[in-house]
Amino acid sequence: MGFTRAELESFRDAEVPDLVGPGLRLLFVGINPGLWTAATQTHFAHPGNRFYPALLLGGVIEREIDRGTGMTDADRAHLIERGIGITNVVRRATAKASELAAAELREGGEQLRAFVRDHAPTVVAVAGVTAYRTAFRQPKAQTGRQDEPFEGAELWIVPNPSGLNAHETVESLAAAYRAPAVAAGVVD
Repeated sequence: MGFTRAELESFRDAEVPDLVGPGLRLLFVGINPGLWTAATQTHFAHPGNRFYPALLLGGVIEREIDRGTGMTDADRAHLIERGIGITNVVRRATAKASELAAAELREGGEQLRAFVRDHAPTVVAVAGVTAYRTAFRQPKAQTGRQDEPFEGAELWIVPNPSGLNAHETVESLAAAYRAPAVAAGVVD
């Protein structure tokens, strides 16, 4: 599946439904949907995104998910059955996260707090330290487990899986994503 630039642009500002179900243990939080994500209605969908390959390599999921063509109902069920959910700090799709204003990230952060209170995951893993710093006014935040809980959940900041985050590999992402999954009881 491929999209022209014009087709992708038609998804600007579109939203992607949260992936969440009963028994939520681990909530992954992206910055905001990209245009490919909006086009396929699948979080972290761009073919260059390493999120699902890293989850598979880290043992967080047990089957490959073809993100580029869009998740199947069976893929969604697999994540939900494992207690995994996905949402975003900001709901609207953009070509790049850098298109988001600080005020928009902060507003999204407040909405995320309400989402976490409503869904009560065991662990929240925010993918992207720079966006986290802005959204929650924590300029010195670092990746890893945070000392303070987030609306009752254990909080982790993990690296952004975008292919643009060149200093991370699928292997380093797998280790970073496995740690909060262990903390949440998704994997041993």
